[in-house]
Amino acid sequence: MKVVVVSQRVDHYPDRGERRDALDQNLISFLLMAGFLPVPVPNGLCKLSSQLSYGQEILSTWLGTIKPQAIVLSGGNDVGQYPERDSTEGLLLEYAFKHQLPLLGICRGMQMIAHWTGVGLQPVHGHVGTRHHLSGEIAGAVNSFHCFSLVTCPVDFEVLTRSEDGEIEAIRHQWLPWEGWMWHPEREENFANRDLQRIKALFGG
Repeated sequence: MKVVVVSQRVDHYPDRGERRDALDQNLISFLLMAGFLPVPVPNGLCKLSSQLSYGQEILSTWLGTIKPQAIVLSGGNDVGQYPERDSTEGLLLEYAFKHQLPLLGICRGMQMIAHWTGVGLQPVHGHVGTRHHLSGEIAGAVNSFHCFSLVTCPVDFEVLTRSEDGEIEAIRHQWLPWEGWMWHPEREENFANRDLQRIKALFGG
């Protein structure tokens, strides 16, 4: 099984003084069903504080030990909300670019791809807790749980599909094996065969 590293959301519990990494178990199940071995990436490897100062070097050492064959940037949190997550995913994007690894950005993950390439995000309405019908290369109904959309398609990417109101719902890099999906494949009651087959093709499963 190919090793796929997966970024994690940050959950903050001020009353306990804790910042926890979290990952939906359904995303693990989705990746396992697609034939991949998921390994969560600790955001703490890029922790910066008055007591600790480390980041790229430690995460690079971790990646060199794990030797991932693909990367998933998961959903949850907004870009800019938790610096340690932004730093972690920025370095994962750099690593994937340098090694030309397959990469999938899910919801916030797609937003992070756009942010990394210099494309802005804009508020969007009617995209939380609903379903959209896609038009484009990827068709069908998908879930929607996001408050921001891409201002435009990043350079060297192409739009794969849009929602009924014209928002970009999926992108693909023109020469790297990278895609971004604004829906959550792991949140479907039954994983869509379309999504399973697409990630298998993208990651070479």
